[in-house]
Amino acid sequence: MGTVLFDVDGTLVDTTYLHAVTWWQALAAHGRPVPMARIHRAVGMGSDRLLPYLLGEEPDEELSGALTAAHASLYQPYWPQLQPLPGAGDPLRACAARGLGVVLASSASADELTALRKVLAADDVITTATSAADASTSKPAPDILQVALERSGTAASDAVFLGDSVWDVEAAGRAGVPCLAVECGGTSRAELQEAGAIAVYRDPAALCRELERGAVLPQSLGEQR
Repeated sequence: MGTVLFDVDGTLVDTTYLHAVTWWQALAAHGRPVPMARIHRAVGMGSDRLLPYLLGEEPDEELSGALTAAHASLYQPYWPQLQPLPGAGDPLRACAARGLGVVLASSASADELTALRKVLAADDVITTATSAADASTSKPAPDILQVALERSGTAASDAVFLGDSVWDVEAAGRAGVPCLAVECGGTSRAELQEAGAIAVYRDPAALCRELERGAVLPQSLGEQR
């Protein structure tokens, strides 16, 4: 059975700019101010990659832990306000209806992933999911996608990934999985295409409209219908 792997933050749930502002606040509070536009470009990485990218050096363990904890503390109060992006659950249900596995390939913490899944309200069609604890290295490393493939019993050649950042596209490429992308996380079509996305859509609703026309999935997955 073919499988569709879904990123969640910025792809299905509208969180990208909340992450940007809370990282901005956390960094400023610890005397490491970084322009918010630069932070936005880094969202999609885990903190193990994001902090060296933003600070220009590997922070020591104490600073890294303090910044990560500060970001988590600032971001968590937003959880009850999180909103799905347009048509967020539609591609999940459409893929499940075609006999495809539906996997959330997320690097969110376990508690955060629970909050995100509540927003999606699509647990009835989700086959399995990953969280930050499942990989020691975050995107753009392929680790989380490889775990998602292993858990779903799917070969990379029988999967496709949907993400919203260049880091998602790069991780998919390293895992050998074709990547579709959406612009609703704030990254442009041109950037996503340049990174290697095979197709780019405005948001999940637009992707689902194309899916209904049979124009989205690679041939190997389309044959599963």
